[in-house]
This record gives sequence, structure tokens and C-alpha cells, in this order.
Amino acid sequence: MSENINSYNEGKVLLIDKPLNWTSFDVVKKLKFTLKVKKIGHAGTLDPLATGLLILCTGKMTKSIEKYQAQEKEYTGEFTLGYTTPSYDLETEPEFQKETSHLTLEDLKSNTAYFTGEIEQTPPIFSAVKTGGKRAYSLAREGKEVKLKSRVVTISEFEITDFKENKVSFRVRCSKGTYIRSLAHDFGEKLGVGAYLSALRRTKIGDFSVEDADNLNEFVKNNKVDTNDRP
Repeated sequence: MSENINSYNEGKVLLIDKPLNWTSFDVVKKLKFTLKVKKIGHAGTLDPLATGLLILCTGKMTKSIEKYQAQEKEYTGEFTLGYTTPSYDLETEPEFQKETSHLTLEDLKSNTAYFTGEIEQTPPIFSAVKTGGKRAYSLAREGKEVKLKSRVVTISEFEITDFKENKVSFRVRCSKGTYIRSLAHDFGEKLGVGAYLSALRRTKIGDFSVEDADNLNEFVKNNKVDTNDRP
């Protein structure tokens, strides 16, 4: 067992399928406790309402976190049309209902080109972006006005994979710093009916795939280290 502990403290890259309603930091804390490692971090935050690939680095491999964060990412998920939410997802309640029955699959597909390539995007006010030294989500949850600057991001692929009633399934490949929640909001605005992100799953980071990731509970069960086993 001690060799296993030493290997994690020395440095490893772990692929975990983040469960729904866990923060990325929750996963870091869980694995730090499970593996009894001194240094561990993740390479790219996933919102609590998102699932999918989370890369974690331990020991000396934490020096590679920025390299993994910079790689292109792929997501699949669902937009719900006809409503907006202040958080651009289901953290806050849907509002401002609009009719969507006039929209067709071709309407949706024809508008994806507008959001492909280098685009300007403003992060959601319910995000971890700092403004005035504070996290935007903290100010937003306090009911304070939040103004964030737009940024240039790259969306290399934006594909509509299904459309039923007001639910839109999609696949996106994008650069670091892209907010899929903002893409949902902006896409709904372009269609004139509003939209919010109702499901999100990160499927790839660079060459890493969620298909190769471990279920968190299974990983914890199979790698739990007893403190008495530490060297």
C-alpha cells in the first residue's frame, strides 16, 4: 500500500467522471482525503450542475495543470428554449416564457455558424470570474449589480444533434475560457426566444476522453488509504 501512496505523492494524472451536484473542489477534497496526498489540483472547473471529465494532478504533476487547462474541450448537453434564467442554467428559476413552436431544426442549425470561430462572449454573472476582488457569483447571490467584460473565445465546432419540443441537444468543441451557459443564453437571444443550459457533460479535454475516466465512488472505494499505512 505504501508504494501506492508514494506514487500519488510523487505525481499522477487522474481522470474522474465528476458526478452531478458536486463542485470540482469537492472532488479535489475527496481525493485529497482518500489518497492522503499533499498536493492535488484540477485542470478546469466544471459547474456543480455539469458532469463529465475532470483531470486531476497530484504531486509534481500539478505543474502540468496549466498545460491541460489550455487544451480544447468538448461538451454535449441540452438547451431549453423559450425561457431565460439569471444564472443561464438551473441554479436560478426560469422566467420570461416565450413561444417556440415556430422554430424548426433548420432554424437552429442555420444560426450555429454565428457562434462558430472566434467570438466575443460575456461570462455569466453567476460565475467565478473576479470583479473588484470578489467572485461574480458572490455578488450576484447578494443581489448586487454585476458587470463583466466580454472576452474572445474560440468555438471550433457547434453542432445541433437533436430538437424535440423546446429541448435542443448539442455538441461543442471550444477553447479555454468558453462558457457554455453563455452560449446557451446568447443562442436563445439570437433566436429571439431565450434559452438556458439545462444539461451539460464534458466529454473531452485535448486527447483525454470521459470514456477513460473513473467513476468517483468506484475510484474512492478501490483506492482508499488507511492513515496507518502511510510510510
